[in-house]
Amino acid sequence: MAYDLPALRAQFPALEAGLAHFEGPGGTQTPRPVIRAVADALSRPLAHRRPGTAGDREDRGDREDDALAAGARQALADLLGADPLGIVVGRSATQLTYDISRTLARAWRPGDEVVVTRLDHDANVRPWVRAAERSGATVRWADFDAATGELTPEHLAAVLSPRTRLVAVTAASNLLGTRPPVAALARCAHEAGALLYVDAVHYAAHTLVDLDALGADAAVCSPYKFLGPHHGVLAARPALLETLRPDKVLPAPDTVPERFEQGMPQYELMAGTRAAVDFLAGLDADATGTRRERLAASYAALAAHEEALSARIDKELAGLEGVTAHGRAADRTPTRLLTFDGRAAQQAHRFLAARGVLAPAGVFYAVEAARRLGLGETGGLRIGLAPYTAPQDADRLLTGLADFLRQPR
Repeated sequence: MAYDLPALRAQFPALEAGLAHFEGPGGTQTPRPVIRAVADALSRPLAHRRPGTAGDREDRGDREDDALAAGARQALADLLGADPLGIVVGRSATQLTYDISRTLARAWRPGDEVVVTRLDHDANVRPWVRAAERSGATVRWADFDAATGELTPEHLAAVLSPRTRLVAVTAASNLLGTRPPVAALARCAHEAGALLYVDAVHYAAHTLVDLDALGADAAVCSPYKFLGPHHGVLAARPALLETLRPDKVLPAPDTVPERFEQGMPQYELMAGTRAAVDFLAGLDADATGTRRERLAASYAALAAHEEALSARIDKELAGLEGVTAHGRAADRTPTRLLTFDGRAAQQAHRFLAARGVLAPAGVFYAVEAARRLGLGETGGLRIGLAPYTAPQDADRLLTGLADFLRQPR
C-alpha cells in the first residue's frame, strides 16, 4: 500500500491558496486530471446530438459523443459495483431522486406506504414525501438513536408493513458520518416486498460502493463529493429501469438508461467524472489489476489515511473543554459534528475561517437529523476529511479550536 500524500496534494491547484479544507462533505477540491478532462472534452469535435437519434454515427463528433458517454458509464459502473446499463447521469442527486420518485409513485395507491428516515439528507426525504402526498400513500418515519447516531434494522422493522412499497435510506449520514448496516436494512425492506433506494452521496466519498453487497435496488451519488465535477449519478438495476416510464419528449431515446436523461448529455462532465474515478483508482500507487480492483485497494489506502487522522483529531477534541461531539456510531465516515457550550457553531466557523481553516456550520440539509439531535435550525460545526487532508491541516484546525475556546464568551 502506497499513499503518497505530498504527491497527491500537488495535483490540486486549489491547495496552493494555503487553506486547510474540512468542508469535504459539502464538496471536494478538484485535481488537475479532472480539470484537464473537462477542458479536453470541450476542445474536441462534438456532434451535440442525443444518442440514438436519427442520422449516421460515422462522423468524428458522433464518435466522440459515444466514447465519452460509454467511458463514463463504465467508469461509474466500476466505482459503484453496477451495470453500465443502469448508470443514469443528471443535473444533481436531488434532481435524479425527484425524477425517480415521481416515476415510481405512479404505481402507488392510497394505503401504500413509503419509509424515510430521520437520519437522511433532505434530498432523500422530501422527494419521497411529496411523491407520497400526490399518490395518496402514507409516509412512515424510521427513527435513529440520537445518543449514538445509530440507525438499526430494529428502527426500520418498527415501521415496515406488507403495504411498504419503498424504503429510502442513507448509506452514510452527511451530518454525523454514521454508516448504517445497509445490507441488513435491505433484507428487511425486501422481506416486506419493498424496494430499497440508497443515498450514497456521502458514502461514495469514503467507501467503495457495491450495489449488490448493499442490497440496493438503486443508489445515487454526486461526483463533486469525490473529486469530480458538479452533477449527479443514479445507479440502478437495469431490470428495474426497464419497468419505469419517465416523462420525456417524444424524439428522445427510449432505451435504458438514456430514457431517464432529459436533454443533451453532459459530455464534458461525464469526461471529468471518468477522470475522477481513474484518479481515485490511483490513490494507492502500488495497486494493480482491473479498475475495480485498483479502486478497492485505493479506497483501503484512503480509509487508513482518514482513520489515522480522525483518531488524532478525536483524541484532541476529547481534551477540549466545552465541546460536544455528536454521534458515536460504531461505523462512520471521518465526519464530525461539534457544538460548543455557550457559543454558536457559526462563531467557531467564522473564527476558523479568518485563520484559513474552512469548517462550515449549519444543518447541511439534514434538517430532520438536526431536529432529532435537538440542534434545531442552527446545527453545529462540521469537520470532514478528504483524500488530500494533511496532518498539518489537522494541526491548524485543532489549534484554531483551542484558541476559539479561549476567547471570552
